[in-house]
Amino acid sequence: MYRIILITGASSGLGKETAGFLAAQGHTVYGTSRNPGESLSAVKMVRMDITDDLSVRSAISEIISHEGRIDVVVNNAGIGIGGAIESFSDEEVNLQMNTNFNGLVRVTRAVLPHMRTSGSGKIINISSIGGLIGLPFQGFYSAAKFAIEGYSEALAMELKPWNIPVIVVNPGDFKTGFTGSRTITARDASGSDYRGRVTKAVEIMGQDEQSGCDPLLLAKTISKIISRKKPAYRYLVGRFDQRLIARIRHLLPPGLVRWIIADHYGI
Repeated sequence: MYRIILITGASSGLGKETAGFLAAQGHTVYGTSRNPGESLSAVKMVRMDITDDLSVRSAISEIISHEGRIDVVVNNAGIGIGGAIESFSDEEVNLQMNTNFNGLVRVTRAVLPHMRTSGSGKIINISSIGGLIGLPFQGFYSAAKFAIEGYSEALAMELKPWNIPVIVVNPGDFKTGFTGSRTITARDASGSDYRGRVTKAVEIMGQDEQSGCDPLLLAKTISKIISRKKPAYRYLVGRFDQRLIARIRHLLPPGLVRWIIADHYGI
């Protein structure tokens, strides 16, 4: 059965791969971008700035006017800002949180009235392994993903009467353009007490991502979630070692988990 699917952040990376894969399966897929340009093969691109409520509501209304419904939302859009927590300016904190968390909230809020009216739908929220374990020098990226975790748990309970499941997907490292688009805080880039450690950690982040999994793996996982009548609440997707630490983190002493992560990033 084909579905009307909305995927945010579909102009690159995991969103682009997933959108194309789902469209090839026969679904009607709408992808969003701040600057959508031409549609990607069978993916219908629409303009949406998830940091702007009017832009979000306008794009959702456009899709509803064409299709009459939205069956699945994949909240995927996000950015990465690396740096020491102390180095983040208010503007950088707001940009990271407003994009990766508040944007997801805006899209979900705009779609839910339509899903509740039909009594069906799926909300798929892309979190991260970094939403289960805090990552050094990605502190506010992790904070935004941790926020998605709490938000999604509450939302899943609230939407149960309308038969709208909420699913959280936690990807590990994937080989995409996200590495090249990551920015560094202005303070760390210009020279702070953290600069050397930030530079080393960000280099390791990039190496992990560029040796990470094929984005097709995530696309296939999303497809499986969409096709299942009763999907699981959480899906860990990525390398075995990353999935393992995410699964057993609560069984280990917190200090040991932090040591493992800090050692990996050479700090």
